[in-house]
Amino acid sequence: MPTGREGEPAVRCYVNGRLDDAGVLGVSPFDHGLLVGDGVFETLRTYAGVPFAWRRHDERLRRSAAGLGLRVPPSAELRDAAEAVLAANGLTDARLRITVTGGPSPLGSERGDGPPTVIVAASPLGPPGPPASVVVVPWCRNERGATAGLKTISYAENVRALAWARDRGGEEAIFANTHGDLCEATGSNVFVVHGGVLRTPPASSGCLEGVTRALLLELAARLGIPTEAEVPLPLDALRRADEAFLSSSTREVQPIAAVDGTALATVPGPVTERLAEEFRAWVRTDPDP
Repeated sequence: MPTGREGEPAVRCYVNGRLDDAGVLGVSPFDHGLLVGDGVFETLRTYAGVPFAWRRHDERLRRSAAGLGLRVPPSAELRDAAEAVLAANGLTDARLRITVTGGPSPLGSERGDGPPTVIVAASPLGPPGPPASVVVVPWCRNERGATAGLKTISYAENVRALAWARDRGGEEAIFANTHGDLCEATGSNVFVVHGGVLRTPPASSGCLEGVTRALLLELAARLGIPTEAEVPLPLDALRRADEAFLSSSTREVQPIAAVDGTALATVPGPVTERLAEEFRAWVRTDPDP
């Protein structure tokens, strides 16, 4: 097997139809994703080598691409590439990322006429982490922006916010929107519980409608947990929550331990624990819900 740094096995990725070592694959220096952040992506969690909720992630990838006017290869082609990458790297429990950019383009905002750049990569992923401390950052999401609700590769805002939060002892950053309502975290959705009622910011807040978010709302309905997902939440709803958690494909259900250094009342709370347990059971029984 080819080796990477210091004799470690080389990481193998898929780029534009070619599966090879990451060190020998290349992307054009004129790629629009690199130059201006023109691209979309999906991150899936794999269990026992199988991507979870493939259909939902594929549908969202296409919605995001349509929002930017990007072309995306057929689902079967992407699935074949994903399985080839997982097999080539011997990965079972992993983070799988599919990225599609505008491809080689002029040095500006105008997109070129060529095909998109398609990248599939994966890395090992352990079990979800312990309860997380979060920090509210001083910047806001623009719920009326051109990319609101799309999963684009323009993540500089998230990088800056996460660094700011971690400098202050947090593991995740929380955004409000331009109205001052609770919106989302850098790579996850936020749920709060007040008096046994589960709440999460609506799509109109500007948050990305996460795949795990949708699954948890369906699960809560099935379990008879009172839920509100269409009502704006003031930012203070997070600080006043009886319990709260983050959700994403890689985090699954991760309890929030503290907000801006102040501990929440119950960590994890009963609603959080029940949803986490039932979600893990769902993962085991249905790989593509």
